[in-house]
Amino acid sequence: MTDFSDFVRQYQDMVYSTALRITADRGDAEDIAQETFVQAHKWYGSLAESPGAGGWLKKTARNLALNHVTRYRRRFRFFGSWEDDGPQVAADDSDRGEWLYEQVALVKQALLDLPQAFRVPLVLYYYEDMDYAEIARSLKVSLAKVKTDILRGRRRLKEIINGLEAGHAAH
Repeated sequence: MTDFSDFVRQYQDMVYSTALRITADRGDAEDIAQETFVQAHKWYGSLAESPGAGGWLKKTARNLALNHVTRYRRRFRFFGSWEDDGPQVAADDSDRGEWLYEQVALVKQALLDLPQAFRVPLVLYYYEDMDYAEIARSLKVSLAKVKTDILRGRRRLKEIINGLEAGHAAH
């Protein structure tokens, strides 16, 4: 059996990123990750050797993040504080890896810029592999609202990405 600090190190990035995608707030994601591991500590004896430990942690982090965003809804809060590591170098068309990296960075930035009402259902659908009905139950909203929010979220995400690309191309 590994010790708890090794267990935390093994899963901390997954737990934190799960919470961050839903909350889009680094501080909230850190608090949720900490609470996830507090709960995991209570069950560590059975989790330590379980092949399902990662799934349990991810589900716990997701549920805590969902509880947080539904408890502390903020009207159309936008997030745009993705850290900049300095100037971006234009990618050569032959460098697919750099192009893919830039695309992923654009999507991450755009997700952070989406209002919570659109971001959360999109993250649950695309990152957490939940279907519309599961999302509706988790968020305690109607199935029609989930479908509408995902549709509007996709449209808004595309607008944000186009704006980010235009700004990037201007530099």
